[in-house]
Amino acid sequence: MTTVSGFPPFINADSELLILGSFPSVKSRKINFYYGNPRNAFWGMLARFFGEDIPASVEDKKQFLTRRKIALWDVVCECEIIGSRDETIKNTIVADVEKLLQNSAVGFIILNGGTAYDLFVKHNAGIKIPYIKLPSTSPRNPRYSEKEWHNVLSRVFKRTV
Repeated sequence: MTTVSGFPPFINADSELLILGSFPSVKSRKINFYYGNPRNAFWGMLARFFGEDIPASVEDKKQFLTRRKIALWDVVCECEIIGSRDETIKNTIVADVEKLLQNSAVGFIILNGGTAYDLFVKHNAGIKIPYIKLPSTSPRNPRYSEKEWHNVLSRVFKRTV
């Protein structure tokens, strides 16, 4: 197994929501941006929530996130991993989420899946911003629930679904 690095955080000064995944998939690493697997529900779910078209290119995705005040990062910055399987992650370097949030407008954190949640809780005890674990948007997760994601997003962005 070789050590693989993730992406830097995507955040803007006015980002209100931080969504943390576990670690980029092989397909995400190939396009060098978050949620690159077209079968991952992430981009379609967000686009439907906001009533927009699914952003196609990396640049479109960055503009979408900026417009919607969403920041993205992964809890793991570097690790050994087999393919895209979270259960194989080991020898991790964990993101300094507390430092990222110091001068930000982020008021809520969503953890995209159990691995992200477990690692976040283990390494970020000092963070006072509210957070919640939601079912992973991964195509491998049979428990994914778009309704559950939309309910939480509705509370974050103060709108009805």
